[in-house]
Amino acid sequence: MIKDIAKKSKSELTFKDKLYINIYDIASVLVAAVVTIMVLFTFVFRIVFVDGGSMLPTLRDGDMLVVSAYDREPEYGQVVIVTQPNGFGDPIVKRIIATENQTVYIDFSKGDVFVDGVLLNEPYINNLTINPEDMTGPVTVPEGHVFVMGDNRQGSTDSRSDMIGLIREEYILGVVKYKVMNQDDLTKKSTMYDFADWKVK
Repeated sequence: MIKDIAKKSKSELTFKDKLYINIYDIASVLVAAVVTIMVLFTFVFRIVFVDGGSMLPTLRDGDMLVVSAYDREPEYGQVVIVTQPNGFGDPIVKRIIATENQTVYIDFSKGDVFVDGVLLNEPYINNLTINPEDMTGPVTVPEGHVFVMGDNRQGSTDSRSDMIGLIREEYILGVVKYKVMNQDDLTKKSTMYDFADWKVK
């Protein structure tokens, strides 16, 4: 049908021909858009949902996250999705506190966290880091690993615990780029938040 119409000159086109052309153009655009979205969300971005409160107050249970798989160089302060096998049997969302060859020391009596002897400024935490879990002293992060913790320090099982341990970099699914606020209250409109604005310097 479209091939036949394409052979006609502009003056020969009927109203029906023009209608078919418009429908074809719209369908082509829609198909291209769907394919582009599928490629983006298969190879570039992923959508994940938060389960639990280990990242309060930064993330809440039920928050929808947009995760980028293209940030391959782990950095302090990034919120990441980790698929490394763990005691829970599920992926986890945590914040990178230290990367390879850095040493983490936590003064559990005061709740202070040090990396390479420097006290971290942690405005993102929900409470102080006073629970040692299985951590008994300074930890030097091996090559190809990161040390992660949840922002809700007293409600997070993370690299302090043998259930999670240090994370191998190949198990970092991606870096959280955006979150869509939790919609517990269906009368509220979802809002997109850019994690680039929250990255710890």
